[in-house]
Amino acid sequence: MATITAHGKPAEVSGPRARPPVRRTSRRKRRIQNNLTGYVFLVGAVVCFAVFSWYPMIRGIIMSFQRTRRGETTWVGWDNYERILNDPSFWTAWKNTFYFTALALILGYAVPFFVAILLNEFRHAKGYLRVLVYLPVMLPPASALFLFKYYAYDPSDAGLFNAILKFFGLPTSEWMQSTTMTMPAMVIASTWMNLGGAVLIYLAALQNIPGELYEAAEMDGAGIWRRIWNVTIPQTKLILSLMAMLQIVATMQLFIEPLILANGAGTQDSATSVAYLIYQHGFFQNDLNGAAALGVIMLVVLAGFSAAYLRLTSRQD
Repeated sequence: MATITAHGKPAEVSGPRARPPVRRTSRRKRRIQNNLTGYVFLVGAVVCFAVFSWYPMIRGIIMSFQRTRRGETTWVGWDNYERILNDPSFWTAWKNTFYFTALALILGYAVPFFVAILLNEFRHAKGYLRVLVYLPVMLPPASALFLFKYYAYDPSDAGLFNAILKFFGLPTSEWMQSTTMTMPAMVIASTWMNLGGAVLIYLAALQNIPGELYEAAEMDGAGIWRRIWNVTIPQTKLILSLMAMLQIVATMQLFIEPLILANGAGTQDSATSVAYLIYQHGFFQNDLNGAAALGVIMLVVLAGFSAAYLRLTSRQD
């Protein structure tokens, strides 16, 4: 009951006030406002992928089934693919591409891993050595390749590599003018250019390995090679398999190395790659439809390698 005051008016009784109901729409609006920045960045990324990746890919697939002559486009079905497959340079390009990929896996894949292991063992000047290893990555690829072409691969005795061979009494080489040394020379240049990025990735993986594993291996009397085989490689197996797949995909798109070092095709087509053959069809022969068919074939091959990698890694997991 309400109490009566001296003035004869009922006194107000204090008590908990009822809160107004919270609207769901206001919560949803606040959540959208909080995530608005993320949505803006997401829309920008989707638009960039759609304009610069998805549309050219779909457009290229459509062009591979067409033929354009004097501004008129007609549907020809599989004719472009049959014409490309019957071209002898097509199989030469694939042979050179696979050869380059195999050499890159032997040299360009193994060397960064062992360089990272070596750098990880140093106690002093780690930062300086990492900058020194990463320095070639900061150079533009064209500049680095021109450096190799005119300084290291000079076929005369003035070339760096020929000077080293001559110093040790070994026969010199014509390098990019030779049909047998063209691919190994391009692999050496490509490995030097891309060494730093792979080394930093491997270093990050090596530093996550617990030191107790190496201490236990040393107590068991394991040497350095035994520790690498039994500790380092198993602990970095995931990153090694991922880098192997990235190496295959990147090296099969070989283009700038033959373009600069071997002036495109090289001696007797010894440097012709699939990517350079696409460039030839599109810009020299004005055969955009054939270039599109070649691009689709490369897309299918790379997708097959990626699917095989995913299948193997899923089984290992």
